[in-house]
Amino acid sequence: MPLGKQWRPLSRETVGRAPERYGMYELGEDGDVVEVGHGVLRDELKTALTYGDGSQVRWEETNTAERAAELAEQHRDRR
Repeated sequence: MPLGKQWRPLSRETVGRAPERYGMYELGEDGDVVEVGHGVLRDELKTALTYGDGSQVRWEETNTAERAAELAEQHRDRR
């Protein structure tokens, strides 16, 4: 199941506002999820901006890397 959050444009401005915390994220194109990932959000989104497949992003912050990985796995299974 996708995150129940609004999409944001995957842009330098959005990446600059992303928290430097662990979390999981979804990359999207035209409202469809094309990739799910996890890690330190700002770092991951910098990479996604350069190499990712989507033009949109949304994320969920977590307190630990383990929780971020768990959420990402759950969301990959539900796509």
